[in-house]
Amino acid sequence: MLHHRVCNLCEAMCGLEIEHDGNKVLSVKGDTKDPFSRGFICPKGARIAELHEDPNRLKKPLRKREDGSWETIGWQQAIDYASERLNAVRKTHGLDAVGFYFGNPTVHNYGIMSYTGDLRRALKSKNVFSATSMDQLPHQFMAHQMFGHTLHLAVPDIDRTDYMIIMGANPSVSNGSLMSTGGVKPKLAAIRARNGRVLVIDPRRTETTKQADEHHFILPGTDVYFLLALLHEVFANGWVKPGHLAGLLKNEAELRELAKPFTPEAAAAKCGVPATEIRRIAREYATTDRAVIYGRMGLSTQAHGTLCNWLILVINLLTGHLDQEGGAMFTTPAVDLVRRKKFKQTYGRWHSRVRGLPESEGELPVAALAEEILTPGEGQVRAMITHAGNPVLSSPNGKQLEEAFAKLDFMVCIDVFLNETTSHADLILPPAAFLEVDHYDFVFNHLATSNNAKFSQALFKPEAGQWYDWQIAKALIEQLAPFSGYKLSRMFRWSTPARLLNLGLLTGPYGKWSSIKRLFSGLSLRKLKNTPHGIHLGPLQRRLPEILMTPDRKISLVPDFAVGEVQQLADGLTADVPAPDEHEFLLVGRRHLRSNNSWMHNAPGLAKGKDRCTVQVSEVDAARLTITPGQEVTVISRTGTIRIPAEVTDEMMPGVISIPHGFGHHRKGTRLEVAEASPGVSVNDITDEKLLDPITGNAAFSGQRVRISTE
Repeated sequence: MLHHRVCNLCEAMCGLEIEHDGNKVLSVKGDTKDPFSRGFICPKGARIAELHEDPNRLKKPLRKREDGSWETIGWQQAIDYASERLNAVRKTHGLDAVGFYFGNPTVHNYGIMSYTGDLRRALKSKNVFSATSMDQLPHQFMAHQMFGHTLHLAVPDIDRTDYMIIMGANPSVSNGSLMSTGGVKPKLAAIRARNGRVLVIDPRRTETTKQADEHHFILPGTDVYFLLALLHEVFANGWVKPGHLAGLLKNEAELRELAKPFTPEAAAAKCGVPATEIRRIAREYATTDRAVIYGRMGLSTQAHGTLCNWLILVINLLTGHLDQEGGAMFTTPAVDLVRRKKFKQTYGRWHSRVRGLPESEGELPVAALAEEILTPGEGQVRAMITHAGNPVLSSPNGKQLEEAFAKLDFMVCIDVFLNETTSHADLILPPAAFLEVDHYDFVFNHLATSNNAKFSQALFKPEAGQWYDWQIAKALIEQLAPFSGYKLSRMFRWSTPARLLNLGLLTGPYGKWSSIKRLFSGLSLRKLKNTPHGIHLGPLQRRLPEILMTPDRKISLVPDFAVGEVQQLADGLTADVPAPDEHEFLLVGRRHLRSNNSWMHNAPGLAKGKDRCTVQVSEVDAARLTITPGQEVTVISRTGTIRIPAEVTDEMMPGVISIPHGFGHHRKGTRLEVAEASPGVSVNDITDEKLLDPITGNAAFSGQRVRISTE
């Protein structure tokens, strides 16, 4: 028998064709009839059955005994226990004493996504955290600043562009982060086949460079100078041509003045890209009708992350490459999560208690989580709820967070694994997962390179008595809401994820209730269930000024924060930068095509092969320090040290090293027994929670200074 569904292990939304016998998966292939991914599949999707069948996956609630061992308890008993303990903490210490953290997999799960808002309102705590502030927060912040909503994210129209600049991104591995698209490699090849060009600017010669026309090394954390030089050239050469957006822009003259000091020569001295190359790239990009600049993790997770995302938007906009075919465009998703029509301030409404870091969309930066637990006083976090995250391995200074979790009064984790984070819990609530659940991509259809809709029905039934994550969430909400005064609506009581999805489809832009002419032909959940390969809803279209939600319905090219930040950069253009000593390096991250989150290291088919937890060092630096391939070295920072084998390569820019995230499975009390690969070490034992993007508080992993010792 064949089953068709979307893979929800990363952002790409690839279609899978699963052959099964009713009880067990026999094979997994790419779905050639899926109109979005067209048969593309990566190793993660091909091994989804291994994750589903993982013998270490939890299926019944676990409660920790006083001696640290675990006992299995019933579901209602578990919900009552969690609610009793959480409400006791709230009664004694206040609503903010319970924190909530949700990890990256949360947005890949339409069940829990249907109720995260209600759960946050039922908690009514200011101490909410997520993986957002270790990832894409600068993108969302700038979408809010320039277009009025955090989900108005411009996506590269990769299928129709003729000139693509890729900065701090490796879409051949990520399959397009904040650019959801199955099969980036053939799309990049198609650009070149139509005589277009692909450029990669990165401190590492990534896998994507194999599909590019050229690659340029750039010093980590200096992308802002390169982008300011591009902007300088756009103004200096009269390449400003915003097209149909011209009447919406304001502060262009102020932006022109800000860009003046950043000549290609001045930028080259800071970033390492030659001035002649900056000028050529600026000219080629600005004078190509269909062109786009795309930046991702390397840009957003650095000290200038917000500035970089602002500059990409304004450069794309001024040159006529925003809201235009082949440039950066906005989706028209079948379920539009942007329901309101007016601007609402959702940033900076409160600040963290210890360091005063700003709130964003109801969340505080995760870099503040450990100190909010460890620092006594009013508002101290004393209990935690986590969903599908492993912040001990993923957040900066993970050792400090591990210490903090151990001191909580109570911790409940909604998760299917006993890992480095959930091992600190008093209670683990494991929902049905993987091939046992229905799926629809609420968020990633907002970020897709074309408009599509696909609903995946569960392939297998969960074990008898097992709960879905949305059932866990609703049960917790019902017991937590009365204490905070949150009144549950009739809609909440009636709803299920499928009912909410159907309502969203019916009232969405393609739905049966969206217009009279679609009454009999529009989208509904029934129609998606009857179309298991998915429905293509067309390429990206112009959306401005329709979706613009800023207070004055204009686009400010110079947000309030930009003037002071850019002036500081200008003032420092001629300042001498002390030369690093021979053991000092700039650190950048990386990930592998077979990996995304730490729990994927538990699947033999994904973990097998050569050791991927290495520190990549350039051949020049290895020769200078007499480092040999495979030699263990010590990497040192303010927060700690790690011992890790060296991988000597010509892929690294001299003075820069790269270590992947998500490893470090050597903590006691976890169940990661199947993986064939080395447990590795956690790079976040040496990343610094004090190094942030000052505008948003996003973690600045990229460009941190570390030292290497060969002793």
